[in-house]
Amino acid sequence: MSYTEAKEHTQGRLNALFADPYRAFENNTDERQLHVRVMLYMLLARPMSRGDMTLRVIHGWENGSCEPGDLQHADYVLNTLDDVKRAVRDFDQASKQNAPLPSEDPAILAMPLANVIADAKAEGQEVTDDIPKMPARWPALEGGLALYTLFKMYHRLVYGEDDVYRCSQCQTALGPREIHEFHLEESEFALLVPLVGQPKEAPSLLVLHESQLKPIEKLLEESLSLLNDF
Repeated sequence: MSYTEAKEHTQGRLNALFADPYRAFENNTDERQLHVRVMLYMLLARPMSRGDMTLRVIHGWENGSCEPGDLQHADYVLNTLDDVKRAVRDFDQASKQNAPLPSEDPAILAMPLANVIADAKAEGQEVTDDIPKMPARWPALEGGLALYTLFKMYHRLVYGEDDVYRCSQCQTALGPREIHEFHLEESEFALLVPLVGQPKEAPSLLVLHESQLKPIEKLLEESLSLLNDF
């Protein structure tokens, strides 16, 4: 395990804007709506305008389940609000037709976990067969701490979280990223963006559960027209 793989409750890009980002988005915070708009401009609208943002819609976990192989996703290039609307239409249509929800390979959790386990075994490390079902034990494997951090993010995005905001740093398939996770009354989502000090022109992700597609569409409809003026 390497603690350079992931760090939770870290400072990030929002610390340059807010004295206390962890309180900036709470419902009783003064000028909360302004804080939300500024955050969206910095972490979402600007990467969208550069063509750096991808929308990742996750689904497959339900009723408390969290098997790595059950977590599915669909990615959408996210340059404009129309791209969000396309994702909403795709998932709405699948739901109305009782068809499988959009998904694609490779699996975002099961595949990298299989690779971590294979690497550990190749290094002679003993790995029990039940470790895929025991995420808390993943950090014992090289690369496992980062996967465990992402697992917890996915779990919170699916099943909810009391904390309105948290910031982490984590190694991802895109490289090291800040994870800005929001559980707002408007919508719940995570934004994975380059670390402070890294070039801003790099791939970024907006990750959310499929149940949050319409809430994020509404939030962006209300925000992007204003943000695009800056």
